[in-house]
Amino acid sequence: MPRELRRNVVLILAGLLASFPFVPNAHAEGSAHSSRLEIIQDKPFVMVMVNGKGPFRFLIDTGTAGEAFISKELAAQLALPQSGHITLHDPSGLGGQKVPSVVVDSLQVAGVEFNGVKAAVLNLGIGNGACQGLLGFALFRNYLVTLDYPNRRIALTPGDLKPDGDRSVLPFRMPEGVPIVTLSIGNMRIDAQLDSGGSGLSVPLRIASQLKFLSRFDSLSNAHTLSTRFVLIGAKLAVNVNLGPYTFKRPFVEINPAFPLANFGSSPMQGLVLTFDQKNRLVRINGAQKTLHLSAPPDTMRLQNAPDLAPADPSLVPVG
Repeated sequence: MPRELRRNVVLILAGLLASFPFVPNAHAEGSAHSSRLEIIQDKPFVMVMVNGKGPFRFLIDTGTAGEAFISKELAAQLALPQSGHITLHDPSGLGGQKVPSVVVDSLQVAGVEFNGVKAAVLNLGIGNGACQGLLGFALFRNYLVTLDYPNRRIALTPGDLKPDGDRSVLPFRMPEGVPIVTLSIGNMRIDAQLDSGGSGLSVPLRIASQLKFLSRFDSLSNAHTLSTRFVLIGAKLAVNVNLGPYTFKRPFVEINPAFPLANFGSSPMQGLVLTFDQKNRLVRINGAQKTLHLSAPPDTMRLQNAPDLAPADPSLVPVG
């Protein structure tokens, strides 16, 4: 092709490209670091290096306000010196629990190193396979953190989210250090925590009498928090639940007598990609389908068929 003709073709193509709107890449905010998510019973886990040792499996819990929890076994294995104590509280407001704390010099997640991480030492009690720790929401305060459930990835990205009129980016509050958004249940609007460490979709007992259900209530399991113990029950709603543009069609919900807010756990997150921006209090939610379904957990223990094998901790306050 003659040089002049080639130049004209390039100019024409450049003009055509300039006429199309720019569509930013999913990681246009900056260079992303990513790693594989392991989904166990719907909850997200990632492999973590602690002080250069590992990797160890940690749960990613956006419903925990602190930076990290570490199991007693891992703290002993790594000989982490105790730096003090932390008093932990749960949303019930009924007491707390004083536990040892340590400072982790180096904690590596998805290719990003965090230094001087404050961690509570606790028996995690997570029965989803071996788990040595938990990463709380505060750890990611200087990054956009993306939990991509469909593709099983976590990404940490510099940058900011921008409001888009609630098309995919929603505001959240974090008065207690965890993200709280507004859910619509039929005509009712309620506050809900976005809690990747939680299980299903739960609503507080105080509003259950105001809702309509398609099925009878089933006793699901004996549950406990740091301060309380209770029987968790559940049923299928007769109305839809909306989170931004996403509709959960008559979902199965749990009724929680201990917590004052609804809880949007990891099970309803399964078809979604969530990116949290703590600095600007925004969360971007993307999903291939706008209408989603949420059934009862397949591994639910029915109390009438399975007795409680372990006695309840007498220090926990019974509620409900």
